[in-house]
Amino acid sequence: MQAEVQKKYENLLELLRGYGSVAVAFSGGVDSALLLYAAREALGKEQVLAVTVLTPSYPAHEAKDAARLLQQLQVPHIEVGVDQLAVPGFAENGPERCYYCKLALFETVQEMAALHHCAYVADGANVDDEGDYRPGMKATAELGIQSPFRQVGLTKDELRQLSQEFGLFTWNKPSYACLASRIPYGEPITATKLQMIEAAEQALLDLGFAEMRVRYHGGLARIEVPQVAIERIAQPELRQKVVAALKAAGFTYISLDLEGFRSGSMNDALTAK
Repeated sequence: MQAEVQKKYENLLELLRGYGSVAVAFSGGVDSALLLYAAREALGKEQVLAVTVLTPSYPAHEAKDAARLLQQLQVPHIEVGVDQLAVPGFAENGPERCYYCKLALFETVQEMAALHHCAYVADGANVDDEGDYRPGMKATAELGIQSPFRQVGLTKDELRQLSQEFGLFTWNKPSYACLASRIPYGEPITATKLQMIEAAEQALLDLGFAEMRVRYHGGLARIEVPQVAIERIAQPELRQKVVAALKAAGFTYISLDLEGFRSGSMNDALTAK
């Protein structure tokens, strides 16, 4: 491990020890997995609580990864459901959708933290998250949620390095945003649309595309895969499987984005105005 990364991690542990106890917002992704590991190392598992908020936009495969990691770490864990579609400002899907959603989700995590006598609530936001359009970070700031990775200056690549060093299977897991991020701003979010997107993306995962998105445009699915995978997914036999699977998920037309995978590509419509 690089000395600079090692020093940041030591600073992270010192910061976490200062909390005394902490509830970690835990999704099973790279960031929250490492944060949970570090919190356990700093405080001991009896002073750490993993809180997973179950929502219509949280896919089943993420929940499986969360359960797998919890088996490894043996940290106390609770799941709590939140109906995102009932959160004012979420289903309407305006540019501030993520703000309203994060506010509701983290208020719920705070409630669970209070019930279990945790002094702090922490999330896995890192330095790289500061560079994109992320209204959800405004919500966590307003609620006083701690972001220890940001405080000690850890980047996403460094989180992956540390995760690999500590034997966390999540170290090379692709980033996976909320399913609602696949729907263009202004297009109302419904349970049916989220279910279509989840089924379509699960099909692509099953076909070996770990990094991808299926963007919802009415009856049309716009598939994003890394540019190096475009030729593969366009091969006749595999293409037919993709088309069949996405039509079974409820889409009428299936398209392939020739620009390739771009995290947060739906934000392009905001910057284009």
